[in-house]
Amino acid sequence: MIRVTTLSNARLAQAFIDYMKTQGVTMEMQQQGRIAELWLADDEALARVEAALEIFLLDPAHPRYQAASWRTGSADRDRFQYQRTAWLPALRNQAGPVTISILLGCVLVFILMNILGDDVVMVWLAFPSGPSRYMQLWRWVSHILLHFSLLHLLFNIVWWWYLAGAVEKYRGVTTLLVLTLVSAVVSGVVQSHFSGALFGGLSGVVYALMGYVWWYGEKNPDGPLMMPRGVIVFALLWLIAGYFDIFGIAMANAAHVAGLVIGLSIAFWDTRHTTATGRRR
Repeated sequence: MIRVTTLSNARLAQAFIDYMKTQGVTMEMQQQGRIAELWLADDEALARVEAALEIFLLDPAHPRYQAASWRTGSADRDRFQYQRTAWLPALRNQAGPVTISILLGCVLVFILMNILGDDVVMVWLAFPSGPSRYMQLWRWVSHILLHFSLLHLLFNIVWWWYLAGAVEKYRGVTTLLVLTLVSAVVSGVVQSHFSGALFGGLSGVVYALMGYVWWYGEKNPDGPLMMPRGVIVFALLWLIAGYFDIFGIAMANAAHVAGLVIGLSIAFWDTRHTTATGRRR
């Protein structure tokens, strides 16, 4: 038996043990007062455990660890409790300045659209409708701030907060900005070809983030970025539903597809470049 580390929170220690169990590694916890010691029986698995522990300590509250406890049957609420935190600190912990800025921008624009009217706000922020507006460079991106219903807004900003926050936290501001700007421009160009300039929403960028996080997680399964395959299946089914107008909701389907392709392409480049240089970025 090897003592790997000690943690001051028994619940988090158990979550890590449960997660490693799902990876085929058996560990034990021994409590010494308030300190939880993590012990490993298989010496050969030490390198794997240390690598996973380094990622775990960066974000021990990640949902993957609590999910592991539920899967392994160790989520005993009488023994352990995850620390409860106020929603605002939790929001700040998950989302960096770029994520929060765009989220607040979407909310502010939605409020203005309801006060001033959609048409008034779209005059300033809609995708360029012709050559005379091509040089108004903000329009190529600002259309992502436009949302036409509360459901539309909530759906997009929840996904944005979850995905963009993770990308900004683990891949950095530059990667998030590149994903956002490129997917906003390309999805806007593609959508305008089919519907003209009267569209808006963050969903093209959200689909880019979905594609990026999913592919990056597939190529770096031990890393902090991941997208459950079930969620990707849901996203693809949502795309199909949009094309066949199953729910009777007007969707910017072309923007969704374009965003997904952009996200996958950037993730493919990032993971291919990482492999080629032999470094984890």
